[in-house]
Amino acid sequence: MQIIFLDSHHLPTLPPLALTIGNYDGVHLGHQALLSALADDAKAMGLLPAVMVFEPQPREYFSPDNPPARLTNLTEKAEQITQLGVQYLIVASFDDAFRSLSAAAFVDLLHSLNVSHLVLGDDFRFGQDRVGDKAFLQAAGFSVDNLPSITQNGVRISSSLVRQALAVGDLNAAKSMLGRSYGITGVVEHGDKIGRTLDFPTANVSLGRLKPALHGIFAADVIAYQNGVRLDWASLGQGGVMGLKQGSLFGAVSIGLRPSVGGKQWRLEVHLPDFNGELYGVTLWVVFTHFLHGERHYDGVDALKAGITNDVVALLAWRDDQG
Repeated sequence: MQIIFLDSHHLPTLPPLALTIGNYDGVHLGHQALLSALADDAKAMGLLPAVMVFEPQPREYFSPDNPPARLTNLTEKAEQITQLGVQYLIVASFDDAFRSLSAAAFVDLLHSLNVSHLVLGDDFRFGQDRVGDKAFLQAAGFSVDNLPSITQNGVRISSSLVRQALAVGDLNAAKSMLGRSYGITGVVEHGDKIGRTLDFPTANVSLGRLKPALHGIFAADVIAYQNGVRLDWASLGQGGVMGLKQGSLFGAVSIGLRPSVGGKQWRLEVHLPDFNGELYGVTLWVVFTHFLHGERHYDGVDALKAGITNDVVALLAWRDDQG
């Protein structure tokens, strides 16, 4: 899949496209149904399937100081979308100029991108003040396929519902709407190394988003990559506890603001029990498997260390119970 960062002053020359447009945060089952219909329509019409997404996502742009939780960063989103047969991912910069486009100007942009056909959700609107709709597009010469919402137990699957499930640690509900276990992918970066002073060294994994969708203490399967190639843990160090996924290590994970150390930035920290190795610069895919509890505030270093010890013991016991 080719990723194109849209520049209105230098638009790319593209083949005839079938396009869908949206945030696609999480790429949940509703999104997947749209992308499947997109691929089918494109094949039947002799077009290539493409997706347009926005960076930042509109609600992040309008509320940068209090952004909504985000399920997938752009890299994670692209990984999911490419698995569904999409040929082009068009990334539009959502800024003042873009949000001010009239519906007619947006239609002109679609024509310039060589779009012939659109596959859209039943609630899709576009242009300044959201005045554009299916009829507007058809009048502009596009064919349009509107898909009904995908429901589960009578409720429309949405990114908001997935966020709500993750916010309370309901990993099973999130999995049922995503069609996969929820995970976060990021590069191991240097942190403040507080974990080492507590005898629980952690890998500080970049989040790639303003605010994650879940917080608290979790068990996870952790898989390592370098330049997109999956790594054998033996090549990175020694020891570790086997995870549930083949080729993974078990991780005790903290994600949140770290109130016990006065943290103000969201952090994803992964402790790999009994593992000894160097992970800086390695990409970790952290797949959440079990929610233990939310973030807690501990008074003092000794209380914090005791709390971490209890958490790791409890998570290892859960891992042992899984067989």
